[in-house]
Amino acid sequence: MKNIFIGMAVALTSVFSYGQIDRSKAPVPGAAPEINIADPVVFDLDNGMKVILSTNNKIPKVSFNLVMGSDPRLEGQKAGLSEMAGNLLLSGTENRTKDQLDEEKDFIGAYLSASSSGIYLSVLTKHMDKGLDLMTDVMKNASFPESEFERIKKQFESSLFSTKSDASSMMSNAMYKAVFSDEHPYGEVMTEETLNNIKRQDVIDFYNKQFTPAGSYLVIVGDIEVEQAKKIANERFADWEGGVPYEKEYNHGIKPNGNRVIFVEKPGAVQSVISIAFPVDITPGHEDHIQLSVLNKLLGGGGFGTRLMQNLREDKAYTYGAYSSLNINRKGSLLSATGNFRNEVTDSAIVQFLYEFTRITEGLPTEEELELNKASMAGSFARTLESPRTIANFALNTYRNNLPSDYYQTYLKKLSKVSDADILRMGKKYITPNNLNIIVVGNKEVLESLKQFDADGEIEILDAFGNPAEEINYAPADISKTEVFENYLMAVTKTSSMKKAEKKLGKIKTLKKEATVIPDGTPMELKMTTYFQAPNTNATKMEFNGMVLQQEIFNGTEGITKAMNQTGGSDITKYTEEEIIAKKKTSAAFSEYSLLCNTEDVELLGIENKDGVDHYVIQYKLGETTTTAYYSKETGLKSYTNSLEVTEEGPQSITTIHSEYTDYKGYLFPKKTSQVVESMSMTSTLNAIEVNGKIDAKVFEIK
Repeated sequence: MKNIFIGMAVALTSVFSYGQIDRSKAPVPGAAPEINIADPVVFDLDNGMKVILSTNNKIPKVSFNLVMGSDPRLEGQKAGLSEMAGNLLLSGTENRTKDQLDEEKDFIGAYLSASSSGIYLSVLTKHMDKGLDLMTDVMKNASFPESEFERIKKQFESSLFSTKSDASSMMSNAMYKAVFSDEHPYGEVMTEETLNNIKRQDVIDFYNKQFTPAGSYLVIVGDIEVEQAKKIANERFADWEGGVPYEKEYNHGIKPNGNRVIFVEKPGAVQSVISIAFPVDITPGHEDHIQLSVLNKLLGGGGFGTRLMQNLREDKAYTYGAYSSLNINRKGSLLSATGNFRNEVTDSAIVQFLYEFTRITEGLPTEEELELNKASMAGSFARTLESPRTIANFALNTYRNNLPSDYYQTYLKKLSKVSDADILRMGKKYITPNNLNIIVVGNKEVLESLKQFDADGEIEILDAFGNPAEEINYAPADISKTEVFENYLMAVTKTSSMKKAEKKLGKIKTLKKEATVIPDGTPMELKMTTYFQAPNTNATKMEFNGMVLQQEIFNGTEGITKAMNQTGGSDITKYTEEEIIAKKKTSAAFSEYSLLCNTEDVELLGIENKDGVDHYVIQYKLGETTTTAYYSKETGLKSYTNSLEVTEEGPQSITTIHSEYTDYKGYLFPKKTSQVVESMSMTSTLNAIEVNGKIDAKVFEIK
């Protein structure tokens, strides 16, 4: 592709001693430049696949992007099936295990990814054949092994736990449910229940229906010539067979009758996440697409010059940032505005959001703000043209969305012609300030102040997954809280009575555990070592490549946390009085043994069924931390723990899943521990346990 020049980059000025430049006036914008985008080569295969080629020989790399042609499907009681199938696509084929796929991919330095809607390969030209072997094997022969299905399912379980404490995820779930409803794929949200409904065969069936050549697109970009691309397409993809693509029309979003307030509770939150959202009846390439995009950019689509940012941040100081977003898709589009706000200004922030939505429907924008935001959009578009993949994606969008053949070539001309009158017209056409979804995720203390914004004064309360919130009704427990702890201690000591359990627990003088901790989604591997010395001394050390990142030490009377700082030293925080009291009440080889002596702080809520298993639910509050623990009624073992700590910075929620209890020297410990801290998760695998070994006293020293 030839070089593309957007606008003038150099200005030549000759200034004599008597000449002056008038800097009191903004420069007059020049005419929108022509964009010379080379037409891609496009051809069809006999099986219904359309191939789009954009040759670029500057770098010896080539990419193959396979995009399915089917519309999204409603998944109902198995919501999340497509996402799970996409995650499993690279888990193995009939010819290669997951490990073999990974090893072969890494050996040639290729990037291979997959989702529910396609497969992407990027590889050096010299390794193209080998890379295509892997890609087409996945395309035709994905096998979805049972072991990988269970592994990915566990990952989704962890993710669902994190959703319950991640305000942004809660808001997104509620927003899409509100705008599109359960009758649209965009409004479907995976829950623990729908995840448990998904079986391996469902994934296989989805793959067989979704991955079909008819109606699909193969976008090839990079160091490859036309004849070679045609040869590869015919040899590698033309023999692929499958059914017809799935086509389905859905609602284009549902506007509420009057403003609708939706609330999702995040206990202890000191900030509210607010989203004002509504559907816009527009599809990609619509004649209003560019003009509505300019309206969104001006309203809050990025940068400090937008109205939302100027109002809510610069003028009112309610937030660090307030933004709007326009999402235009083939099956449904929406416009939303979001921001995080202190509890005490939640209602005031909503007033300003509504003010800005109303203002943009009633008056013309200034010439300055319009030109500033149009220039920003033009610059962003110009930068995208630096990527060869962008040109191929332009072609893909043109064919998929039936756009005019010169849509992208004339984009800047159309953008430059957007006027203040166009912005006002778009506002009046698409924004109805009294028919908005107002979604708030936060502390229930703000709930009463939200009623003024709801058309009928009845606020809808949703859960973390966008469904009507239901109060948990625990079944009555058939044993006492003391017996729950005793059953657990008998289970982990493998004894038949509490007397025997206490005798065995009393034999534990020291305990050292070594585990590998891997933050999900990263290649990082941490080493965690925990120490215990009777009666209540303990320490934890987290290391990476021999560097101590964090330590926590409690010597029975005082404690500290040490964390590595940016200078290589350590920041030390001393335990508060409350933290010392709490630590004394839980410090033991098994914390339940200490809690057994402090049951005045403990409440047995009852029995709750989680994942098809009845659990006794125990809750206790120590200091500012409330802990809820779930003990299997059948085994007595602890399955889940949720801790909520309220701090000045806001609530911090930690959810832990305990699994694969394993016998170590006659004691049961969970080999796997998955922990979710807000939106971040990590998995700990126990490698070794030493009971009654010698521990250096320095481990417990507080300096």
